[in-house]
Amino acid sequence: MAPRPVRKKRTRQKRSGPTLAYRDEDFLGDPDARPIRILAEYLEPQARFQDFQVADTVVFFGSSRVVARDVAEKRLKEAKGRDKEVAIRDLAMSRYYEDARELARRLTEWSKKLKAGGRRFIVCTGGGPGIMEAANRGASEAKGINAGLNVQLPHEQADNPYITRELNFEFHYFFMRKFWFVYLAKAIVIFPGGFGTLDELFELLTLMQTRKLTKSIPIVLYGTEFWRETMNLEAMVAHGVIDAEDLRLLFETDSVDEAFAYLTRELRIRALAQPGGQL
Repeated sequence: MAPRPVRKKRTRQKRSGPTLAYRDEDFLGDPDARPIRILAEYLEPQARFQDFQVADTVVFFGSSRVVARDVAEKRLKEAKGRDKEVAIRDLAMSRYYEDARELARRLTEWSKKLKAGGRRFIVCTGGGPGIMEAANRGASEAKGINAGLNVQLPHEQADNPYITRELNFEFHYFFMRKFWFVYLAKAIVIFPGGFGTLDELFELLTLMQTRKLTKSIPIVLYGTEFWRETMNLEAMVAHGVIDAEDLRLLFETDSVDEAFAYLTRELRIRALAQPGGQL
């Protein structure tokens, strides 16, 4: 058996007397307290969600770099030289910001009219800019509460101003943030995005394919041209690494109307008619 590594002695601030363990910041930041920090990122969000009667969310994933149409138009107007090409691209991508905003607004208005008890199907995002901001903004414009699950990053990701203040979270651990995305989700919408969006999409698909989820979650893959250029799921079927049946886990569309109709229909069938089912 390998010898246990020698621990470095913790450097502690000088104090005039003893400190309660749960107030000892030196200890709480130490590797020994990691289980406590993880548990805190489970229990504290749980308490806040319960206080606000939130048990069902519609999660929006997508790029933090997509900007609103008016911002993109202003940048294009001011752009010169090579920057103009980037500004033209950003203006084209801004349609996804506006579509996420509209879809979140319509889903929030729909959910507010439901007779079911509690706050059902609130919009939840990663709490940052881009598509996340758009979805929180749409829900806010519909005067609905909404959640943002932000995460500490080396270059801080600022929370967007449209998140309901009491449901604005910040996580240290990515995996606890992902847990809360999926645990309350009754539907998920995936807009164009980068590595983070792909990570969230494929982890969700893996959980569903391996039946680690006991609930059925409708997934909308929004932006068919983008997704077919950036990932080729049909090739994975052709090579035999996934089944053709797995593709049915996704509903692809470019239309807010189609996405809204699909989500509300599936939420009525999978969640309202048959409540329950958790991670």
